[in-house]
Amino acid sequence: MSEIRSHNGTGMRRESLAWLERTLSDLTGAIERAVFTEELARKDAWLQKIDPRAKLVMFLVMVLTASLSHTLVILIALYLVTLLAAYASRLPFDFFVRRVWIGVPLFAGLVIMPSIFLTKGPLLFEITAGPLHLGPTLPGLMGATIFVARVGVSVSLAVLLVLTTPWADLLKSLQALRVPQVFILLLSMTYRYIFLFLHTANGMLAARKSRTVGHTSGNEHRSWISGSIAALMHRSFKMSNDVYAAMAARGFNNTIRTYHEYHMKMRDWLALLGACCIAAAALLAGGYLR
Repeated sequence: MSEIRSHNGTGMRRESLAWLERTLSDLTGAIERAVFTEELARKDAWLQKIDPRAKLVMFLVMVLTASLSHTLVILIALYLVTLLAAYASRLPFDFFVRRVWIGVPLFAGLVIMPSIFLTKGPLLFEITAGPLHLGPTLPGLMGATIFVARVGVSVSLAVLLVLTTPWADLLKSLQALRVPQVFILLLSMTYRYIFLFLHTANGMLAARKSRTVGHTSGNEHRSWISGSIAALMHRSFKMSNDVYAAMAARGFNNTIRTYHEYHMKMRDWLALLGACCIAAAALLAGGYLR
């Protein structure tokens, strides 16, 4: 019986490790295909044709409107507008929706969960734990729903902006808004090299898997993980110095440059005006503008 339990435990650990390896590999591949290669941002569609400066202002206005909205109907209407924009931009609908709503309810729900029980109001049902009598309240549940919807709409808008705008153009549009150059440079380097190190970590995991024969203990796994983290940190420090030296040798002067020249056209002004009108209508309906 002990041999059977040991065999089953080993099989379960191997299945868990295989699941972790598949998840990391699939995550790396999806990021490289969908974000790093900027395939969607190069499509000939509506949002991709809008000037990045106008597009950035549009999305900032819409995110601000979603953040100020406290009515579920308005948030649903803003999300429907976001879905229409994604459809007009020829984004994969299931990919766009899944990318946002897999993570938003989890993290936003964990943050807002205590308020469901601590907000005053009529109880939906009561939970008794010794001397404590707790339960979710109707105002708390409504507030949590509005909070999750607000976060979902804001994240959807941010994802839509990133998917339809090449990263270099987005950074250059930040310059037009007078964002500090140091912040833009750090954001650019972080965005680019986080995918490189993710790919490196995936390669290290594949190399270990191809050289591992037999069962390894938990201590060996933890030792390898800590050693891999240290190796990645050492490699990141060394690469940062090498990259900066290479950029300085090629005349880099802390300015983000692209091959595209920006010229605001009529369609850009109309799109910007349309976003401002939608935001004003949502704020009027919510009672913010009188």
